[in-house]
Amino acid sequence: MLGFILMILLIAIVVILIFSTVKIVPQSYAYVVERIGAYDRTLNVGLHILIPLIDRVSNRVSLKEQVMDFAPQPVITKDNVTMQIDTVVYFSITDPKLFTYGVVRPINAIETLTATTLRNIIGELELDDTLTSRDIINSKMRSILDDATDPWGIKVNRVEVKNIIPPRDIQEAMEKQMRAERERREKILQAEGEKKAAILIAEGEKESAILRADAKRETHIREAEGEAQAILKVSAAKADALKLLKSAQADEAVLKLKSYDAMIEVANGTSTKIIVPSDLQNLVTTGTILKETLKEDKK
Repeated sequence: MLGFILMILLIAIVVILIFSTVKIVPQSYAYVVERIGAYDRTLNVGLHILIPLIDRVSNRVSLKEQVMDFAPQPVITKDNVTMQIDTVVYFSITDPKLFTYGVVRPINAIETLTATTLRNIIGELELDDTLTSRDIINSKMRSILDDATDPWGIKVNRVEVKNIIPPRDIQEAMEKQMRAERERREKILQAEGEKKAAILIAEGEKESAILRADAKRETHIREAEGEAQAILKVSAAKADALKLLKSAQADEAVLKLKSYDAMIEVANGTSTKIIVPSDLQNLVTTGTILKETLKEDKK
């Protein structure tokens, strides 16, 4: 029975020694190994064998990029305005040995260093510059933090200013200024809209007037063309009548009688003026001769 118990204890000791001596390092990690209390080596990805009771893993370090979101820090600008600023730091560990032995509690050290660096940078800027110069603040902080954390085996990849919270009275003043600016832009847009509307109305009235003038001009042209055509037709009719009279061999006496008939028609009309031909005596004589001739023909 005692032998069985010793065998079980021996097996347990062997299993414990195997688990303590065989180490498998996963991807994106590094193990810092100490031998008899002093740094010995850094284990990278893969299977490793340690000496039992002599070697031990003092620190398991993640090589992934890490994000630290720090609480808002009170800072004072160059023009003595106190505000709250919180930052986000993106960093990665490049040297597990320096990270393990370089500084006590390195994350707290990064937070403290970030706060002091932020105060120094904001202390050189006024309020307006602080609110509009985030890129400059981020660039300066990244450069300073990267240089300061290099002895700790830390690489600061970037720093972002997440929020800038000015005092309440300044926030209210900024809100009033923003409202005034929005109202000013609204008035400008409204004035521009009214201006464009007035221009469009004026252009419409101008085009309407042009169209009316063109229509009136076209009407006058059509009326003039109609009158011209009428005059041409009357002239053509008169010419045709003269041709017919000439072809009928009408003599001067007949033409004079026609003139006399026209004069009678004018006299019978409403006109108050009668034009008497100068050769009225000849016309009367010619009429008498024609009358006698007609009488003889009847006999």
